Amino acid sequence: MRTIMLIARAGLLLATVALGGCAAFEKPRTAAARPTVEALPPTKAEAWMRIANPEDVERLRGIAGAWQEGLAAARQGRFAAALREEGDLLRPEAALARPAPTPGSYNCRMVRLGQTGARAPAFVRFKPFFCYVEVEEDLLTIVKQTGSERPAGRLWDDDVSTRLIFLGSLALGNEDQPKAYGEDPKRDMAGVLERIGPMRWRLIIPHGQSGAKLDVFELTPVAQQPSR
Repeated sequence: MRTIMLIARAGLLLATVALGGCAAFEKPRTAAARPTVEALPPTKAEAWMRIANPEDVERLRGIAGAWQEGLAAARQGRFAAALREEGDLLRPEAALARPAPTPGSYNCRMVRLGQTGARAPAFVRFKPFFCYVEVEEDLLTIVKQTGSERPAGRLWDDDVSTRLIFLGSLALGNEDQPKAYGEDPKRDMAGVLERIGPMRWRLIIPHGQSGAKLDVFELTPVAQQPSR
């Protein structure tokens, strides 16, 4: 009987040692990794989109459609020859790299695509005027200095490298300064500035206050300009 008990104790001891050995080889448990959230750097477009009203954001997103509608309206109005005469000014894909204009004086003119009324033509060329590009703080601005309606606004960098975003408003009559963008929605303007050739730019305003499909301004530098 005593022998049997000794054998049982020996078996129990061996089992305990075996279990201890297995525990010694177990990998230590580690805490579960916590998920990390990395904040992405802000995009260039986020800066101007914080300022632009939702309606203007949608107009700028739909600029390709405005081009299509404006050109189609002009062709239907039998202005196909006039469209060809304008060359790259009215070619939607004409944008080139490095869109920022040089500060200084510019000769400007506007071409309008799409009817603004039942009897209005779908293509109109307006008389040239003078405008100015200058640096205000860290942004470029465009100011039309002559005429009864004078657009003015700032140019913002965009995620599309071939364009700048224009956000501005319209000064009327004898007003010395235009209202700030967003101060009067009826005067707000939103568009895209592109370079389309050596020392040649265009400012495209889709579905603006005039009711046209597109207002396209051509900008070419001049040495001097008259005061308003």
